[in-house]
Amino acid sequence: MPNSAWHDSDSYDDLETISSLVSDLSESEDVSAHFYRGLAGRRQKAAAALTIVWSGTIALHLFSWGYWAVMALTTMMGIHILRLLTARQQPLPEPLPERDPAKLPFVSLMVAAKNEETVIASLVKALCRVDYPASRYELWVIDDHSTDRTPQVLHQLQQEYPQLKVLTRSSDAGGGKSGALNQACALAAGDIIGVFDADAQIPSDMLRRVLTLFQQEQVGAVQMRKAIAQAERTRHSSNLWIRGQMAEMAIDSFYQQQRIAIGGVGELRGNGMFVRRAALDQCGNWNEETITDDLDLTFRLHLAGWDIEFLMHPAVVEEGVTQARGLWHQRNRWAEGGYQRYLDYWRLIIRNRLGLKKTIDLLAFFVLQYILPTATVPDLMMAIARSRPPMLAPVTSLSVAMSMMGMYAGLRRIQAQRAKRSERGRSPALIWQALHQAILGTVYMVHWLPVMSSTTARISVRPKQLKWVKTAHHGTDEVWLDVSEQEG
Repeated sequence: MPNSAWHDSDSYDDLETISSLVSDLSESEDVSAHFYRGLAGRRQKAAAALTIVWSGTIALHLFSWGYWAVMALTTMMGIHILRLLTARQQPLPEPLPERDPAKLPFVSLMVAAKNEETVIASLVKALCRVDYPASRYELWVIDDHSTDRTPQVLHQLQQEYPQLKVLTRSSDAGGGKSGALNQACALAAGDIIGVFDADAQIPSDMLRRVLTLFQQEQVGAVQMRKAIAQAERTRHSSNLWIRGQMAEMAIDSFYQQQRIAIGGVGELRGNGMFVRRAALDQCGNWNEETITDDLDLTFRLHLAGWDIEFLMHPAVVEEGVTQARGLWHQRNRWAEGGYQRYLDYWRLIIRNRLGLKKTIDLLAFFVLQYILPTATVPDLMMAIARSRPPMLAPVTSLSVAMSMMGMYAGLRRIQAQRAKRSERGRSPALIWQALHQAILGTVYMVHWLPVMSSTTARISVRPKQLKWVKTAHHGTDEVWLDVSEQEG
């Protein structure tokens, strides 16, 4: 199996293929030496970026041109946000029609599972009953050295479902989820690879909905919208984290659609993602030296010239994080993995390898997601020291307004889809519900400020071993609802 480790060297040129940037290293000592050089390179680049952001923010307060620089940035960001908000929504694609099974694409579905005895049986049964010819897809479950009853559960399921194949990894197998997927890909036969988390809940028409988007030759991957399984239990104060994550999924789905509509960057989200085999091969498979394989693959697909589409309906449903500590650790992992990819691929990005539209879109979201939270700390310090308002207040206010508007629009789209655009979907009660949820979600999203600012600082000063942290899944005792009715 090819090693998909990322080379942190910056010595590549514009004409190199993405797969050449993740080339094989055969000797174990070379791999180890390269691994630690890569971590050091990331830290140096992160430290340089942190220094530029802090010094630049302080300079805004000290020089007369600072105000005009902030207003210029606010204007440019405002134009981009306006384009996003006014972009026309793409129509929901029709499902792949019934046809000769031999002409349908062969699909390999994959689930990386470690200690998932509480949820794996439900997912396997759902994936083995999808509305798609059984002869045209296979299901691979990678048992990543589970120490609970996951192996026994999978063995029993194999007796019932012939399309289920189980790959057992040894205790010394590396690479985390990326390593597990790469190992299964070497054995899988699919033209399209679908990846799910073990707690996923999926609708039966999922494959026919997703595969119709792959009829566009330039589409290298499709991401399904994600929804929260505990969404129906949000009436109590203890479920405020779940309500916040509902709104977070809504804003993500809205801006995913809008970014794609203006020719920007669609992104993968791990659970419910489908990748064309040819695109995956060109990108060197999953990167085993990143902690967020989906975000890393997003960049490499776009850099290789592929597009990523987003499927609004149906959604893949997953468990939300119910405790603040678990949410903090999960979001820190997401933030770190997202930031790593900018450090790894920055030269290709600024050389416009993505094309102008995607580059502008990507840089705009980099400013919103990483630069602004990082700059908030020195901005507040200087504001207090000089007894004046924060210099970045205009662009920060714009970011908050963008969040609330996107959240409201995303929630309304979900409501409209659930109600099938009936009068119920336009009722004042549902409009107020979406507005209330958007306000609550905007408050919830404030947690990204300390997450992002602390992550960019930590990466800059402290070396860190790559660590793949598993999110615990507990299953749900709720009665199963159709996915289209589960998301309100």
